[in-house]
Amino acid sequence: MPAVRSSAIVRIRYQPKERELLVTFVSGKTYAYEGVPERVYDAFVAAPSHGTFFNEIIRDRYPYRPVSR
Repeated sequence: MPAVRSSAIVRIRYQPKERELLVTFVSGKTYAYEGVPERVYDAFVAAPSHGTFFNEIIRDRYPYRPVSR
């Protein structure tokens, strides 16, 4: 899982076979977002602000579930 520099997000990871994006927040909670295209993940990694990208492109657009640890 690549670590990112963000005030809200700690790590992101993508599972291309499942088209699943895993996002770990500073709270320590991880969520899996389903049906995310790989190009969205690539843009997320490259975004100047991961929090802004998440809020504008991912949040409320893809179904998600908490990942138990």
